[in-house]
Amino acid sequence: MTQSVVDPIELAIFQSAVHSVAEEMGAALRRTALSPNIKERRDYSCAVFDGRGRVIAMGDHMPVHLGSMPMSVEAAIEAIRFAPGDIAILNDPYAGGTHLPDITMVLPVFLEGVFLKGMTRPAFYIANRAHHADVGGTFPGSMGPASEIFQEGIRIPPVRIVRGGEIDREMLDLILLNVRTPKEREGDLQSQIGSCRVGEQRIRELAERYDPAKLRALTEELLDYSERLVRAQLRSMPTGVFSAEDWLDDDGVSDQPHRIAVQLNFNPDAAQIHIDFTGSSNQVAGSINAVRSITLSACFYVLRCLLTGDAPATAGILRPLTLITPSGSIVNALPPAPVAGGNVETSQRIVDVLLRALAQAIPSRIPGASAGTMSNLTIGGLDPRTGNHFTYYETTAGGMGARPGLDGISGVQTHMTNSLNTPIEALEYAYPFRVKRYAYRYGSGGAGQFRGGDGLIREIELLADAQVTLLADRRKCRPYGLQGGKDGFAGTASVTKFESQEKILLPGKCSRRLSKGDILRIETPGGGGWGEA
Repeated sequence: MTQSVVDPIELAIFQSAVHSVAEEMGAALRRTALSPNIKERRDYSCAVFDGRGRVIAMGDHMPVHLGSMPMSVEAAIEAIRFAPGDIAILNDPYAGGTHLPDITMVLPVFLEGVFLKGMTRPAFYIANRAHHADVGGTFPGSMGPASEIFQEGIRIPPVRIVRGGEIDREMLDLILLNVRTPKEREGDLQSQIGSCRVGEQRIRELAERYDPAKLRALTEELLDYSERLVRAQLRSMPTGVFSAEDWLDDDGVSDQPHRIAVQLNFNPDAAQIHIDFTGSSNQVAGSINAVRSITLSACFYVLRCLLTGDAPATAGILRPLTLITPSGSIVNALPPAPVAGGNVETSQRIVDVLLRALAQAIPSRIPGASAGTMSNLTIGGLDPRTGNHFTYYETTAGGMGARPGLDGISGVQTHMTNSLNTPIEALEYAYPFRVKRYAYRYGSGGAGQFRGGDGLIREIELLADAQVTLLADRRKCRPYGLQGGKDGFAGTASVTKFESQEKILLPGKCSRRLSKGDILRIETPGGGGWGEA
């Protein structure tokens, strides 16, 4: 960390400018995408990186994407010798990705006068990541209870999807041949390419205001500024080691719960934090394994939460962190472990454990546990209206944990997800469904001096035979309360058969073949309470 030689006002302008680049990229992606999952739910993220692959700006998008995206950019830089006009594509969780439906694109931005060892090199990188509603594999929606990653869909290493400004049609066709909804996938991939090009254009316009030396100085100072903000927070922490654990219900293969354990070691004098996940379960047979990039992303999110809302989200936030994730564990899985649920479920539990430990250090600042699950639902089949395959994916919101001084918010996406719901009108237009009920699950939040937010109830009637897959948690291990607050209610799911009207309870992680007229009901967990009532 160097002494600042940049004017603070100029730095603030630069910070806002690069952040607006990421935000405009997201707007372009959302407005041009075909799938409701991207267009309506906003399941995407965009970011700007410097020439060394360090993130300098993130859009206000998905925390689970943003904290892990730098590892994908790093993997692309290592694998590809970029030339002007190239765009890389990848989704491999073992090359910096998260899970296979999250496809990342990376575009290098070359500027005149930027050299390394006499050779032109990118001055910046633009990247976005979007969750695609299907990338092949055993289950429609690519989010089922798999037992190895090969069942979860097509796995893409860092390769070029655009070469010299032209789409590599052979590569695109290879991807599209391995998915159930190729037209929708092509549209969403084209939207990601367009979003990257918007980011490139805006960065070039920004670069015209500064000479290369000034641009480098602003970038370095932005990174240093983030670091200083985090270290200032760490200096205010109590010295010591704070431990916590929590459990995932099961992995969808057996009923055995799986432990996530953490130790936070604060060193205020050095303004450092050591996070150690030793003691967490070994990687499992089911798809709840998280790769290291997911765990790092959760740590980034929690550190970011300690800062004010206007703090720049850059790579500087992680400089005071030392992270230990045992190799081959549920928080640092090795191939060929399946990982679809690690991104959406284990990431949430990692945050819950980190916050539970942090609550011992700063109890007046930490809320009770939120729903702790994204309650993932995928439905796939043949749409009788068109004769084409469809795949629907959605996360269902739950209750926010109560906060010191405030009740939790009901029916909201929390922590590692920042998506919206698919509006009923858009859902029924795009898919052969009828939404029978969409309401708050009153009373599901944990009691306390401040009450946890309530979860949601959603009932969907199928208007065609379909494969329905659930990937959810907090069915057994409920969202915890803090400081005497009560736990939130657990989640549940069931299906009412059309012909017999029999109600069948469903496990949190399962895939079932359902018939036209069947009604699926999901009840999401409430948040934990805070303080004794």
